[in-house]
Amino acid sequence: MSDYRKSPEEWLKTSDTEKTRGRFKVFLGYAPGVGKTYAMLSEGVRRRSRGEDVVIGVVETHGRAGTLEMAGKLEQIPRKEIEYKGTIFTEMDVDAILARMPQVALVDELAHTNIEGSRTKKRYEDVLLLLENKIDVLSTINIQHVESLSMRVQALTGIKVHEQVPDWVLDQADEIVISDLTPEALITRMRRGDIYPSERVERALSNFFRQGNLIALREMALQRVTRAVDRTLDDYVKRKRLGPQWTVAERIAVCISANPEARDLIGRGARLAEALDGELYVLHVDSERDKEPERKKTLESHIQFATNLGATVVHLTGSSVASATAAFVKEQRITQALFGRSALHGLKKYLYYLAIQKFMSEAPHVDLHIITQESR
Repeated sequence: MSDYRKSPEEWLKTSDTEKTRGRFKVFLGYAPGVGKTYAMLSEGVRRRSRGEDVVIGVVETHGRAGTLEMAGKLEQIPRKEIEYKGTIFTEMDVDAILARMPQVALVDELAHTNIEGSRTKKRYEDVLLLLENKIDVLSTINIQHVESLSMRVQALTGIKVHEQVPDWVLDQADEIVISDLTPEALITRMRRGDIYPSERVERALSNFFRQGNLIALREMALQRVTRAVDRTLDDYVKRKRLGPQWTVAERIAVCISANPEARDLIGRGARLAEALDGELYVLHVDSERDKEPERKKTLESHIQFATNLGATVVHLTGSSVASATAAFVKEQRITQALFGRSALHGLKKYLYYLAIQKFMSEAPHVDLHIITQESR
């Protein structure tokens, strides 16, 4: 037998044959000028230095000296010229990139709308095509272009965002990293003329680049990255079968019954979820008693109320309310659990505290809130 060992290059070829899709990495920012494109180019240069085949599909330098210098270090695929209404426009040449078949393509401004006559309507569709052809893609986007946040951004800044990327596209990303800068530092960059020409500076500072806007937009970007990190952690935890204490984002579970007071408990949980920017779950352990007409009607009303508040309603089964709830809380890595407590007496009071004790022993990682409820 020969003592044959694969070289690194041979291992790389083997992994390439097993690759079913390109890796997608997104550099997220909260405003122009925070450094997304520069960070993307820097990674492209680093990857090329490690021997990877890297090309620029499209990069918008906006005349910024540092970005221009960094872009000059990488091969650029010439853009495609398209005539539209008598004017020549240039767009990323997807077909040329596919013919070139690099390992990595840099594609700036993910939310860009392609000129009519292009292969696809949106640049993110071009990116998906590259990924399908097993090309890794590095791309950039600002938080205001995320579809689900566009109305919040418009209400905040008064500026309507026309170019948007559906949330599901960002959910396809293997990695999302934030290009961060404090609002104060960004404003300083703006005043120095590092972002826009001097004649545009004051207008920008009095509109989109107001400090309050930047603080809020930055918070949105940080929350979006936290969501991505937690989703990645979810996959890792399930794959490695790690404990429920492994979490990043807050997840609030409200445990309800068919009692009328449960509506207030749901509202309390919704306010907590909003304050913590967390996910809201409303849990109910089904029982035979809930088939009684009055209880069934009340429970349906609670569930509709929870749905209207954006909660995920979950029906659980099991002989023990405490154990069924604890199992869900552990599996879904809930961070905060809310239970109601009515004015119970005698045996019912003892059984209630026994159930709470059982829940705490089976789900020790969760923060438990016991909310006193007034009987109606």
